[in-house]
Amino acid sequence: MDTTSAPPQDSRGTFFALTPERVLAAVEQAGEETTGLCYALNSLENRVYEVELEGRRRVIAKFYRPNRWGRDTILGEHRLLQALAAAEIPVAAPEPFPDADTLHTTTDGIRFALFPRVGGRSPDDLTLEQYEELGRMLGRIHNVLERLTDHHRPALSPETYGRQSLETILARTRMPDGLKNRYQETASRLVAKAEERFRGVPSQLLHADCHRGNLLYGAQGFLFLDFDDAATGPAVQDLWLLLPARPKDCPNELEAFARGYEIFREFPWATLNLVEALRGLRYLRYAGWVAARWDDPSFPRAFPHWGTDNYWEAQLADLNEQLWQLEEEGAP
Repeated sequence: MDTTSAPPQDSRGTFFALTPERVLAAVEQAGEETTGLCYALNSLENRVYEVELEGRRRVIAKFYRPNRWGRDTILGEHRLLQALAAAEIPVAAPEPFPDADTLHTTTDGIRFALFPRVGGRSPDDLTLEQYEELGRMLGRIHNVLERLTDHHRPALSPETYGRQSLETILARTRMPDGLKNRYQETASRLVAKAEERFRGVPSQLLHADCHRGNLLYGAQGFLFLDFDDAATGPAVQDLWLLLPARPKDCPNELEAFARGYEIFREFPWATLNLVEALRGLRYLRYAGWVAARWDDPSFPRAFPHWGTDNYWEAQLADLNEQLWQLEEEGAP
């Protein structure tokens, strides 16, 4: 049974009030011995802590945001990471607790998992050789993920990233009526254009949020992080976010990327016309993501200008730019 829609639980006073003491208590109740060292790491979607276990081994404790993913969906993330690690692809796969499970629940009902602490830095500019290396790695990742079926991960589509995000934005924000009408009309047109582009495109399990901030580079090369948004969608979603510009404006990087990818599987050249639709859907999803979490005290602090008239005017300009790009490209 898929439990993607988790039963309601009151996250106030639990998720928002997690403290190092509560984190340590949860980890110890799951069967691990800690040294008492624990400190919070930067994270908005989830709550993440570095914890020292017995023997001075450091791990990362990830506490999943309540009401977002059900147990089966989180375990789907764990299974795909384990499959990638088994294929010797550099990822941070969840570590089993003493009872062999990778997911436990606090007394307050918050699900959490332990991950290895990994080193490296987020890359800035990428060389052509690095793009080719990333192409090879993504080709291997897609080969592994394509074979996974029991994952319970959501879909990346114009419906989920576009229409549902727009509904959240309209329900949870207060825009002046004139601005709201223009925003709704423009967003709806963009979603309709995206639906045209998506029609008949193959879908598979993806990282789905594969940008440079979710990469680490160290002595052993690249390591892929944060599969929290893993979803099924077109393979090109995992490629365009790593490019330095629109595909037509960075032909050398795109060619290097494709050269590495095609060592392991066919590069999805035919779906490059999805990129500008995906970019527009990402704008909507990002705004909807913030809107849905505005009662989390971390979000007003992190996005002080979000929700202002100037913010929505800028968002509207971005959506109009994407519509122009799609119209310039012509029919799908």
